[in-house]
Amino acid sequence: MKQAVVLDLTRLPPHGLGGASLTWWGTLAFMLIEGTGFALSIVVYLYLMSLASQWRLHAPTPDLLAGTALTALLITSLLPNLLIARWARDQKLVKVRIGLIIMSVLGAAPLVLRFFEFPAMHVKWDQNAYGSIVWVMLGLHTTHIITDLIETLVLTCLMFSRHGDNPRRYGDVSDNAMYWNFVVATWLPMYVCLYWVPRL
Repeated sequence: MKQAVVLDLTRLPPHGLGGASLTWWGTLAFMLIEGTGFALSIVVYLYLMSLASQWRLHAPTPDLLAGTALTALLITSLLPNLLIARWARDQKLVKVRIGLIIMSVLGAAPLVLRFFEFPAMHVKWDQNAYGSIVWVMLGLHTTHIITDLIETLVLTCLMFSRHGDNPRRYGDVSDNAMYWNFVVATWLPMYVCLYWVPRL
């Protein structure tokens, strides 16, 4: 059998960023699946509200301070997150290292606020349907914050190791930044549902 070279790919780089990376596509698919889960939790919340004659089912109105402070912190974290994505694309190792340390702190800080947010809802998870869906929504989002924080800490360790200047690691940092944007974006409609819809 005679073989012919159709296209010479030897000059292509072994790793790519963004759409040129399989990891990027995997992260995007992961976000689509998880985004569906967030959307379903909001739909369940609104469905239960439509069935209730009085929403919150006699539970007190949630306090705004912890949830609003967490929301402000998440929105503020977008700026360094966007910068770290740019630095990863430009493969600036020192700036990426600094950015990862900052994002590790900004990934842990919401967990402290979330600790105060659960009691600020003034309802237990097993008290009624309202309490159950509120705790599910907060728990679901907390899981994603923890997941991204762990990934950020692992990447921080890798970028300070001998593997730090590997082009593939910059792609991982860029994908992690994209995932954090997703974590922030999914919280905004949940914040409106949990804190402002009960006040309507």
